[in-house]
Amino acid sequence: MSAAKPATPEVQAIADEVKPQLEEQVKRKYSLFKAVEFTTQAGQGTNYFIKVQVDNDDFVHLRVLESPPHENKPLALQGYQTDKSKGDKLTVF
Repeated sequence: MSAAKPATPEVQAIADEVKPQLEEQVKRKYSLFKAVEFTTQAGQGTNYFIKVQVDNDDFVHLRVLESPPHENKPLALQGYQTDKSKGDKLTVF
């Protein structure tokens, strides 16, 4: 897994694309959804681990799979962790 880096506009776009999947799974709507930092892991495509701020002191960690381009698949939310804080490190999950 790569070292955590500040989120980029591209990472925010990835988070925004899977936001509806997360909201459906946790049965909650988020008015704030700001990608703060991310890391990646290569494999069968790219796994993005993204820390997202959803309230003043409330964060979620997302695991998003970007399939290889030749597979032509949409981004998929592979997992998430809720009730995280700003200081929690992104880890593989």
